[in-house]
Amino acid sequence: MRAAVLGSPVAHSLSPVLHAAAYTAMGLDDWSYGLHECGEEGLAPFLAGLGPDWAGLSLTMPLKRRALELADRAEDLAVRVGGANTLVREGGGWAAHNTDVEGIVTALAEAGVDAPRSATVLGAGATAASALAALRGLGLTAPVTVLARDTSRADEVVAAAGRLGHPVEVAPLAEAERHLGVDLVVSSLPSGAADGLAGPLAESGADLFDVVYSPWPTAAARRVAERGGRVVGGFPMLLHQAVAQVRLMTGRERVPVEAMRAAGEAELARRAAS
Repeated sequence: MRAAVLGSPVAHSLSPVLHAAAYTAMGLDDWSYGLHECGEEGLAPFLAGLGPDWAGLSLTMPLKRRALELADRAEDLAVRVGGANTLVREGGGWAAHNTDVEGIVTALAEAGVDAPRSATVLGAGATAASALAALRGLGLTAPVTVLARDTSRADEVVAAAGRLGHPVEVAPLAEAERHLGVDLVVSSLPSGAADGLAGPLAESGADLFDVVYSPWPTAAARRVAERGGRVVGGFPMLLHQAVAQVRLMTGRERVPVEAMRAAGEAELARRAAS
């Protein structure tokens, strides 16, 4: 059987390492996992060209919304979040799933950050929408402040919040220091984008979940940890969303989490040293 990760850019993806480690540990010698550069316009023809030996696909940016549109069936969570990071072969078609939410929830719970009473999200993209769903899943009921670099482009995360039934308030990222006095700050910003907030984040006393996994730690993560705050990086999220993908694609409930973790950490260490 075959599976792969698609996106653009995708060359840096850690997914092939994680999935391959799972297949090895599970004894799935006839399974393979590839990597394909693919933009939004290329996803439909790519899917049309896949044979029955394809079990599933992992989707990264910019394909999560398009994957949801092309799926023959979509789980409710993916619909409410507004994006799918996983397509699984189902009969003659494709079922869309969102495992990012499970990845975030599990990563936070693993670090003991499992019951925030208040939260602020930096960024307003697809990962921010998944973070909102995860926060709701952790029991958060208070409104979440979403800080966007351009508030006029926050419509999709606001729409997702409406489908999730969770109140949000949108504010400019430039005003971030006014909104950091919460239990948990979630940064869905790209590497380096939150560096300027490292000091204010550390002083706020908030815990930090930063979706960046390489290079790690980010300046913000380092400062928050130095001040005694709890920090969760992007690798645990990536790991646990991949665990959920392996479960969906193989149909097996028992997935070798620690083998996948070890393989991912080894690859990140190799990249950091090169």
